[in-house]
Amino acid sequence: MGDRQTTGPAIRFEDVAKYYGDVAAVDGVSLEIAGGSFVALVGQSGSGKSTLLKTINRLIAPDAGRVLLDGEDVSAREPHALRRSIGYVFQNVGLFPHMTVGENILIHRRIGGTGARQEGAGDAGHLLDMVELPRDFAARRPSALSGGQAQRIGVARALAGQPGLMLMDEPFGALDPLTRDTLGESYRGLHERLGLTTLMVTHDMAEALLHADRILVMAQGRIIADDTPDGIVNGTLPEAAEALVAVPRRQAGRLVAMERSRDPGA
Repeated sequence: MGDRQTTGPAIRFEDVAKYYGDVAAVDGVSLEIAGGSFVALVGQSGSGKSTLLKTINRLIAPDAGRVLLDGEDVSAREPHALRRSIGYVFQNVGLFPHMTVGENILIHRRIGGTGARQEGAGDAGHLLDMVELPRDFAARRPSALSGGQAQRIGVARALAGQPGLMLMDEPFGALDPLTRDTLGESYRGLHERLGLTTLMVTHDMAEALLHADRILVMAQGRIIADDTPDGIVNGTLPEAAEALVAVPRRQAGRLVAMERSRDPGA
């Protein structure tokens, strides 16, 4: 899988809604995401962000509206074919314990994937290179991996089919802060190098601010803020969005205060 020059698909939501009984998990969302962009979808638990994400790969069917990739309605494609063309990374990696790491990475071949589309694509060793793990990891079992290593394998598996679009649902949420930051930076580099479109769901505003080009804030099934990281930090936001920004701001302030208390002359 060489460095691609193409750009991932654009995404368009047209008045998308999903209901569970009388509750609107997603409430008439309309927006466009440019191909090649890295967008973070941020919100508290129950805000509808994961539900909206899963309407893209048809893990959830909307009750109203439609989702389009480069102008094509996703409902016009067979779900399994659609999902093979989209990378999907989630918090609980879901590696098969009876398979080796290499077999897990190339699982799409077992379930009817198209396999390599370029010289070297679909090779487990090359994919391990991409996620910065030694090639001999291909022979290991998932039980021998740390949490961070397993999540890197999850990214490698998602990249094995050479998708243009990556959907990430709290991909690093279960990891310690240092590993989480390292993996976030590593994935951001892959996003740029491969020309991907990335939509990442997270409840961590700091993670979104550090890695995304654009941040969408959801609350009660609706998009309540949509801006660049700089605009989110410095703009005027609805109360629910401001509460999310306030958390990393308070944390940063406490760290600065601690540093000053250690060095009063600073």
